[in-house]
Parts: sequence; C-alpha cells; structure tokens
Amino acid sequence: MTQSTGGSVSGTPLPSPKERRRLREANSLTEEQVATAVGVTRATLRAWETGRTNPRGHRRDVYAQLLAGFEAEEREEASATAAAPAAEPAPAPQAQAPAQAQPHHAHTKQSAAKTRPKPAVKRAAKPPTLLPARHEPQLLVPALAGRATASAETAGPTSRTATASAHAPRQEAPPPPPTPEPDVLTPDEAFDALYSYAAPALVRQTFLLTGRRRLSYESVERAFHLAWQHWPEVAVDRDPAGWVRAAAYEYAMSPWHRLRRAHSKPDAQSVPGPGGRALLDALLELPPPYRRTLLLYDGLGLDLPETAAETEASTPATANRVLHARAAIAEKLPELGETAVLHDRLTALAREGPAPPMTPAPAVRSGSERRARFWTRAAITVTTLIVSATAFTLVKAPTRYEPPLAPGRPVGGVPVHSGPQALTHRDKQLRQQLRSRLTHGPERLVPQTG
Repeated sequence: MTQSTGGSVSGTPLPSPKERRRLREANSLTEEQVATAVGVTRATLRAWETGRTNPRGHRRDVYAQLLAGFEAEEREEASATAAAPAAEPAPAPQAQAPAQAQPHHAHTKQSAAKTRPKPAVKRAAKPPTLLPARHEPQLLVPALAGRATASAETAGPTSRTATASAHAPRQEAPPPPPTPEPDVLTPDEAFDALYSYAAPALVRQTFLLTGRRRLSYESVERAFHLAWQHWPEVAVDRDPAGWVRAAAYEYAMSPWHRLRRAHSKPDAQSVPGPGGRALLDALLELPPPYRRTLLLYDGLGLDLPETAAETEASTPATANRVLHARAAIAEKLPELGETAVLHDRLTALAREGPAPPMTPAPAVRSGSERRARFWTRAAITVTTLIVSATAFTLVKAPTRYEPPLAPGRPVGGVPVHSGPQALTHRDKQLRQQLRSRLTHGPERLVPQTG
C-alpha cells in the first residue's frame, strides 16, 4: 500500500452502493457526518451511495476503511450475540393443586419467570477509525468522535435494565468509565505534523507541474509560510493538505517565474521510473490549466467536482480539460492511450523517487514569521513616506493664486512692447549687484572696472 498527498492505491474492497448506505444507517449516522469524516461534500457522498460515481484516490481509501470498520463491528456484535448464554429456563411447574389453594405470591413469581427477558449483550462502544494516521494528521476533532460516547450512553441503561430484570436481587450497575479526552495538539505541533506529512509529496507534484526542482522546493515552502500566517483558517479547514496544495500550485505555475534566469528552463536531470522523462516532457508541453487539471484528476485521484473547485473552473470545463489533456498525452505517447495506464503512470511518477530533503518544520515557521515581520515593516515604512510627502507638499505649496501677465495689445497704432524679455545669467548677476547697493547716492553712477 502506497501513499501520496492527493491519492493512493489501496487493496481494501468497496461494498455495493446499497450496502454502503445500509452500513451508514445501521450505525445511526447522517450523510453530513460521514462526508465530514471522509473529507468530501454531502452531495459527493450521496452520489457514492446511489452508484452514480465511485470514490477515487485517498478518499476511496478512507471511505473503504470506514465501511470496513462498520462491517467488523457488525461481525463482532453478531459473534457476541451467538456466544451469549441462553436465557434461564422457566422453573418446572409444581404439583397441580387447586387454584384456590395456591398462594398469590407464587402465581406472581411464575408469571414473572415466563415473561423474563433474555439478558442483553452489551456492545463494546468504541470510536470508528475515521482518518487513518497515514492519510490525514490529527489536526481536527473527528466529526464522529462523540458517537462512541452517545452509543455507550444509549446502550448502558438498556443493558443494565435487562441484566437487573434477569437477576435477583436487583443491583445498580456501576457507572460507565469516563471517555478519554482526545489528544489536543498545540498549533506548533499540528503545523509540524501537517508539514511532515504533506511536504515531500507536494515537492514531487509541483515538479511535475514545473519541471524545476528548485522552484518546487520554493513553492512548497512559500505555501507553508502562507499556511502558518493563516493557521486559524487552515486548522479548521476540512482538508488542510488540500489548502496547502492549492497555494503551492498557484505559486509554482505563476508566469512571472519565466523572467527569472534560474527558472527559465526545465531541469535536465533524469526522472525516476520507466519513461518518466518522456511523460514529464509531454506534461510540460500542455497549457498550465490542462496540466494542473490532469494531475489532480488522473494523478491524485480527485473527483471531478473537487478538481473543478480547486482549479476554480466549472465542472464541464474541467471535464473538457481532462479529455483534451488525455488526447494530447496519447498523441505523443500512444502507450498511455488507456485511462487506467495513464492514471497508474502519473500516480507512480508523483510518488516514486527518494524522499526530498526538506527544511525542518521549525525553520519554516520561523521563516514565515520573519517574512511577515519584513512585509509589515515595509508597509509601515511606505505608509510613513507617503504621509511625510503629503505633509511636505501641504506646507510648501502656495497659498494664493498669482495670475499670469496678460499679453499686450497695440494702442493707437503703437506696436506692442516686446518686453520683458527673459534675463540671461549675466543680467541676473547685474540685477543682484544693483539691488545689493544703496538706492540713493553717487555709487550707482560709478562705473565698474573690469
């Protein structure tokens, strides 16, 4: 059994659609509860139970294991019921005597023995396995975490009543043991668990989208930086790994990376697996939206509505992208013309190869905090500069309007005076010297010697 962030290949069989619904109703669960536990919408679960669609990828693994847990509980209950001792036989009737000679309390005791119920078999209340540790980190409280407590509270009075009615004298049953509290992770521990689980697989997936190793590492780290900055939102998301995956894909497929010299061309290194390089080259020739849609649907096994939601497209548009991408891949690689073969090759290509060396989770968190502080200070600095420039302009700007000189017009045939002319640099120096001297006296008439 193998795994990846988007999907995995599992050998757990799925029951028929009718059996899926029966198992859910037998455990007194609503569609919303099971859909939340698996990580899908209510409409998707209803489609699985009616047989219109079938689960794919790691959603299929989680759903199959959940149903297998329900079936195992039913088998345990059936075996416990079969092994339970039969009810005590009623006491043999006494020698027949006249009805009026029998005491009243003896008749009452015989009637109670005939109607005595069988001792009920108390079912062990245990929470079902909802999200295995290999699929999702325990970040959120499972949707059905309180089901075990509720079933224990429901079954407890019934079992105590049946047992008490079957034995005499009547005794009070001991109180049920307290339900252990689920382990609550701190934000740091939850983030580290999500990073350790999803980061290596995301690096491999973004490499299929970009063909550049360094860009893949950078995209995943930036996505986790963003996730740590928005951790209150990510922690309550029904699919935290999907949230980070969408952020990593958006950053990796940004067209601005083409302007960077380090990411201008794909890496020339080999790709693990038979024909891996040819498949990667065929993927890189597809348009970015088609490439991303094909990887999500055929590579990670997401459903069509989930793929459409993550790529922000309509469901018909997403289906057309998948069909055109498959046709383009089959045209370049005819051996991948079948959908199952393409799905297996993409899944293997997304998970094969050694685990990439990742930056430690504490370093990623500290890097996110440093980046947030840097941009906060930059925003404060820019705002301060704008406010200072505005204040300086308000202080230095003129407070009154000076109208320009009106152009001259000829009066009585006299031509317009051509002045004042623009002063040259020498004229300005002479004017400055004249203004600096006294306004009265012979000094103004004394010529200056060179």
